This record gives sequence, structure tokens and C-alpha cells, in this order.
Amino acid sequence: MVAARVVAQFSHQYRIVTEAGEQAAVVTGKFEFEAVNRGDFPAVGDWVLVQPLPGEARAVIHALLPRRSAMVRKEAGQRVDVQVISANLDYVFITNALNQDFNLRKIERYLLAVWESGARPVVLLTKADLCDDPDHYAALVEGVAPGVPVHAVSAFENQGREALSEYLLPGQTIAITGSSGVGKSTLLNWLADAEKQRVQDIRESDARGRHTTTHREMFVTPSGAIIVDTPGMRELQLWESDEGMDTTFSDIGELAASCRFQDCRHEREEGCAVKQAIADGTLEQRRFANFKKMEKELAHMARKEESVNRRTKKQAEKRVSAKSRVGRRAASVYAGDIGDDE
Repeated sequence: MVAARVVAQFSHQYRIVTEAGEQAAVVTGKFEFEAVNRGDFPAVGDWVLVQPLPGEARAVIHALLPRRSAMVRKEAGQRVDVQVISANLDYVFITNALNQDFNLRKIERYLLAVWESGARPVVLLTKADLCDDPDHYAALVEGVAPGVPVHAVSAFENQGREALSEYLLPGQTIAITGSSGVGKSTLLNWLADAEKQRVQDIRESDARGRHTTTHREMFVTPSGAIIVDTPGMRELQLWESDEGMDTTFSDIGELAASCRFQDCRHEREEGCAVKQAIADGTLEQRRFANFKKMEKELAHMARKEESVNRRTKKQAEKRVSAKSRVGRRAASVYAGDIGDDE
């Protein structure tokens, strides 16, 4: 078997790259049977072990190698499952357009997911040519994302490209993510110096063009950096958070440490440093409300995930038990046949 990297994903169909070149691939039946959830399947950016099929331009994937980072979200819809957006990332470009779609709360949500992934976030404010004061909006983002690089860019005006060169280094893997319509694919084309994605007609007076991306795919820039284009997401549903919440809302965590009571819920308790910060304008009420919203969402998801895990474990135990019964029955029949022969 040889190592390969997944460069495109179309449901459970993949394109991989090995030293021999690019080819199609699927997982083995054993791999699929042993996968507990969608997160166990390969995603764009993953390294896998594959067996090329002799005489064919395709291979089968036998194993998924350990991920050093992975950006995930809850699968869209009612099903409780994880979806890996991309794996083994160095940076994630969080895009938000400088038009009526500008939204600090969305940026906070993406920051949480990126910090949790193990990659480093960079916020790109796209369509800067449509904004009279990009620096004002950049300052707003810096206020909710301390220490995170923020760049106003415009592919249309070729603005801000030099500032991104420090990330576009050979071998670096970068995912471009954000809501639909913020210009992710236009940004990719601009950085890759090629028209990689199909552009649809202009729909609105403030839009330069619209791309449709329905799958995840990887491209190489002239500098040697690797960029993953991801589908636009109407909503990034959170999956879980260990460090992402603490890092994204570190200011609230620091305030909470000064509350009179360790178990302060920041509601009506006396001596609440968080409520005092909101009252004196140090902490924005909308930021705190978003913090509480995501905290509640993550707690709800953790309960649902635990319930699903218990159910999955029971189903697995039933399969093992059924296999054991079949094996014992077959052994009994075999023993009986031998007895008859004697």
C-alpha cells in the first residue's frame, strides 16, 4: 500500500494524489462497515493508505492516517452526526463580505470552530471595494478576535494580496470557509491565478458574481500553497468544543474569573463581573448573548451526541452477539456432521 492525500470529495467518492499522480478512489467495504460516524470517513486534506488497482486509474482506501487538525461541524439537518469540512490544515481563512452580509456574530461562530480544529484562523473581509471604510470594520473584528490577523481584500481591485503572501507558503494547507455569497471561490481564483470555479451571472446590484461549490476540493497556488475550497454554509452548526469556546471568548472567561461566586451564571447573581462589564460598556451585550447562545447549543449537542453514542454502542453489541450466535450454531452443525460420519 502507498500513502495518498485526498484532494477532492464527492460524497463517498474521492480523488487522491500519490507519487504516481491523481486517481479516483473509494473506501473498502471493511472500512465502511467499521466506520461509526461520518467523521471516520476520509475528507479533503486527509492522508490515507491506498491500494492501487492493477491496470486501472483508481484505488481503494484501506486506512485513514491520524489527523493533526480537522475543522468539523454538525451535519446539516436533523441527523446527529459530525461532518469533517477539511483536515490537516495550517490556516483557515474565515471570509465575511463587506456589504449587508457583514456579521460579527457569524465571525465569532467560525472562530470557535477554527480554534477547536487545531488550525490557525485568519479573517478576510472580502469585497472591500464595495465598502467606504474597510478599516472601521476590520477594527470591529479585531475587537472580537484579539490576536487574530484581519485583512480587508478585494479580488476585483486586486487589493490586499501582498498581505496574504505570508500564509501562502509552499506546503501550507489553507481552507477558505464562510457563508454562501461572500466570494470564497472568487478569492480562490484570485489567489490561484486561474479560473478554477464556474462563475454564475450577477444576481444583485452589489454582487460581482456568484459561484456554486457543492463539494470540497483542493488546489495548488503558484507559490506552492494548497487551498481547499469548501461549500458555502447557510449556517455553521457547532459540533463540540474543548478549547474553541475558551479561546474565542477569552475576555468573558477572564471576567468570569473575577465574579464573586465560582458557579456564577452571569444572570442575577450579586458580584457578577460579567454583568458589571456589560453595564459599564466594557463588554458588548450582543457578544455576551452570542456566547450564551453557543454555550447552550454546545451543551444540547453534547447531550444528543451522548444519546446517539449509547444507541450506537448497543447496536454494535447486538451485531457482535448475532455473529457469535451464528458462529456457535455453525460450529454445532459442523460437529454434528462429523459425529454422523463416524
